[in-house]
Amino acid sequence: MVQLQGARIVLREKRVEDAERDYIWRCDPEIARLDATYPLTMNYERYLKMFQDQLRYPTPGSQHFAIETQDGKFIGNCMYYDLDTLNMEAELGIVIGDREYWGNTYGYDAVTTLLDYAFSQKNLKRVYLHTLDWNKRAQKCFTRCGFAPVKMVRRFSQDFLLMEVRRDDWLATAEGHLEARCLYKDTAPESQSRTPVSEPRPPSAFSR
Repeated sequence: MVQLQGARIVLREKRVEDAERDYIWRCDPEIARLDATYPLTMNYERYLKMFQDQLRYPTPGSQHFAIETQDGKFIGNCMYYDLDTLNMEAELGIVIGDREYWGNTYGYDAVTTLLDYAFSQKNLKRVYLHTLDWNKRAQKCFTRCGFAPVKMVRRFSQDFLLMEVRRDDWLATAEGHLEARCLYKDTAPESQSRTPVSEPRPPSAFSR
């Protein structure tokens, strides 16, 4: 069982108890808009079955984590997917579903914790993501996490900014990110600006 320790969060494997909160987040129109998708319309019973099937038969080339606070509150999801084992690269996705934790460095902590795992333990050479072109706050957050803009692309009939971070660049700055996470560890949530972070992910029971 994989569990990744951040400064303010823990990334743990998904479990069936997450389904109810995931379903609520996937039905939320604002979160769906940030995620470049549509609010979920299926009923919970059908969604729960899909969720359980995904736990039993995980999508190859992906790894999904629940984001928990240090006191065990489930607040979102973070994952990599579309793993390319030839080029050793994958796409990253994240959503902080609980609004109380928007913009309080939890997204930064989750992303940098997952990047450290991807580069130091999974030996990836490149991690990339697509953020909506108008979501400047998310772009600022991902830049702080080490991502650099590459180009504009068209996906799902919307415009996105492709961003990436490469292993050599990450290793050169990893110590700084560790220090930053430790610095944020004791920062009170109300002292931070509220910045929602959400990234498009492939449709699945774990999209949120």
